[in-house]
Amino acid sequence: MATSLFTPCKMGKFDLSHRVVMAPLTRCRAIDEIPLPAHAEYYAQRATEGGLLITEGTVISNTATGFPGNPGIYTEEQVEAWKKVVDAVHSKGGIIFCQVGHAGRASNHVYQPGGAMPVSSTINLSLINGK
Repeated sequence: MATSLFTPCKMGKFDLSHRVVMAPLTRCRAIDEIPLPAHAEYYAQRATEGGLLITEGTVISNTATGFPGNPGIYTEEQVEAWKKVVDAVHSKGGIIFCQVGHAGRASNHVYQPGGAMPVSSTINLSLINGK
């Protein structure tokens, strides 16, 4: 029996009014890793009653960025900016999840504090220490 995309479903504690989910999209519009009012507007425009949105990749530390314009969620200022986004989505009855991430070795030293090499779980320490 086929299930319609517009059939409600329960996902954990969330009651979705349909099965159409907005997947994460890379937008690169944050300034200094802080979500802007345009973020709240963008996500609110796409919110539906009981619909699920997944945010763009959101960095978890100052070493997590892989390209410019990523929003972060590791400082109080960033968290406060995201609260405005969440409030805008909730005002439309939507549900929003934050996709958190870290670029790891896909990053570049130009995006790292002090121009350091990117942090990676698989990095060869001899490349950094020169030993």
